[in-house]
Amino acid sequence: MTGTAAAEPRLLDPRLARRIAATLLPGFVGTTLPGWLERRLRDGLGGVCVFGPNIVSAEQLRALTDAIYAANPEAIVAIDEEGGDVTRLHYATGSPYPGNAVLGRLGDAERTEQVAARVGAELRAVGVNLDFAPDVDINSNPDNPVIGVRSFGVSPAVVAEQGAAWVRGLQSAGVAACAKHFPGHGDTAQDSHLALPVVDLSAAELRERELVPFRAAVEAGTRTVMTSHILLPQLDAALPATFSHPIVEGLLRGELGFDGLVVTDALDMLGASGERGIPEAAVLALAAGCDLLCLGTENTDEQLTAIVEAVADAIAAGRLTVERVEEAAGRVIGLAAELRADVEPAQAGSASSGAPVIDPVEARAIVPAFELSDAARSWLRDGRRASGVVRLETVANIAVGTAPWGPFAETATGAEDGAAAAFAALPVVEVTEEDSARTSLPDGPVIVIGKDNHRHAFARETIDRLRAERGDVLVVDMGWPADDRRYADIATFGASRLLGRALLDLLGPGS
Repeated sequence: MTGTAAAEPRLLDPRLARRIAATLLPGFVGTTLPGWLERRLRDGLGGVCVFGPNIVSAEQLRALTDAIYAANPEAIVAIDEEGGDVTRLHYATGSPYPGNAVLGRLGDAERTEQVAARVGAELRAVGVNLDFAPDVDINSNPDNPVIGVRSFGVSPAVVAEQGAAWVRGLQSAGVAACAKHFPGHGDTAQDSHLALPVVDLSAAELRERELVPFRAAVEAGTRTVMTSHILLPQLDAALPATFSHPIVEGLLRGELGFDGLVVTDALDMLGASGERGIPEAAVLALAAGCDLLCLGTENTDEQLTAIVEAVADAIAAGRLTVERVEEAAGRVIGLAAELRADVEPAQAGSASSGAPVIDPVEARAIVPAFELSDAARSWLRDGRRASGVVRLETVANIAVGTAPWGPFAETATGAEDGAAAAFAALPVVEVTEEDSARTSLPDGPVIVIGKDNHRHAFARETIDRLRAERGDVLVVDMGWPADDRRYADIATFGASRLLGRALLDLLGPGS
C-alpha cells in the first residue's frame, strides 16, 4: 500500500475471532518468526506452514518451531515433505529419499513404511507435527503436470498399499499424516496452482479407482486428509472439491467414514481463489466442511485480518454457522493437543544439517526400480563414455520449486568417489525453453538428462536434433516418462538426490 493507511481491523467478538483464527494455517516470508505472526499465535492462530525458503538448517528450523510453540503451545506446524522431488527439509541440497514413484515400483510396503518413519523422525526432531504426505493420487495421466512421480503409480491397489504404509510409518514417529489430494488429482492435465482442472468422472468411477487409496489411508488411520482444487462436474457442477459440501461431507466423511481433520490445499492457488479471492475461498471451504485452511506461502497480517472479517461477515449473513466454525476449530485444537506430547528440544540434535551422506547400499537397492531400454543396456554393457552432458532445465511446478535435483544435486555436495568425480568432470550444457534453438550442443557421445522430457517441445526437439546428428546419445528421464518411452532410454521415475546418486552408480566411474 503506497500513500494510503492500512484499514483498522473491525472489533469482533473475541471468542468468535479466536475460533476463526484457529482454523487458519498461513505461511510467511523469512527464517525467523515475524512479530505479527507471533501475536496471532498468542491470539489463537491454528498454526503455521513452513516452506523451503523458510529453512536454512535443522538448528534454525528447530529454533523457529520452538518460537511458534512458545507463542501457542498447541499450534499445528505443517510442512510439505513428501520424501522425494517435493522436499522442504532438503530444499537446499535435494532429497536423500527415493520418492513415491520409485517406492511404488519397488512394491515393498515394509520399505515404504521404514522410509516414512525416517522422514517422520526428521520432522519430529525439528518440531514439525503435521506432514502434508503421502500423496495418494493415482497418476493415470502421464501428461499430468503436477503429480507425476509424486504418485506411487497407476494401479489403485499399489497406490493404496503404499499410501497406507506411508501413513503408518510417518505416524509411528509422532507426526500426523495427510492423504492428498482428495478425491484424486491424478487424472488431470492442468496444474491447480495455475488453473481449475476438470475431472469428468462419476461417483462410481471414482469408487473404482481414485477413492481406493483414500479409503486405504483412512483405514490406516491418517489423521488428516487434504482436499484438491479440482472440479468434478458429475458430483458438483458449481464448485471445486475444496468448496463442495457433497464431496467433503458426502463423499469423504459420509461414504469413506473419515472423522479426522480436513485440510484444504493452499487457498492462494488459482484453482481456489483465482476468481474469488482468498477471503471468500476461506468462507466457502469452511461451509463445505473443511477444518484447517492452508492459506499459502507468503501471507501477511493484512490478509489474515481480511479472512477473519470475511468469515465473520458470512456468519452474520447466514451463509455460515457459528457451529460449523466451532466444529472446525475444535478439530484443529484437538489434533494439536494430541500431537503436542514429546516434542522435546533435546531431539533437535538428531536432525541432519546440510546434505546428509547418501547410503550407497540404499542407492544400489533402488536401481531395480529404473526402466532401461535396449539402447541403454547396450550403452552400459559396452562401457561407452560420454564426452558431455546436456541438462534439460524445465520450469519446475510450484509444488517442487527449485530444489537441486538428480546427479547435479549429488555432485554439488562435493561427492568425490569415482562415479561422481567422473560425472562432475564432464562439461555440462544447460538447455532451457528460452534458448534451446541458440544453444551449441557438445560434440561426441552425450548423456541427456531431463524431467518429463516428452511434455516439453524444446526437450523433444533437442533430443531429436542430437539423435539425428550422432549415434551415441543416452537419454535419461528423471520424471514420469511417456507411455511409449521414446524420450527415456533410462527412466528413473524421480529426481531426488538419492536417485541421482543411483544413476551415477548405474552409469559407472567413467560415465
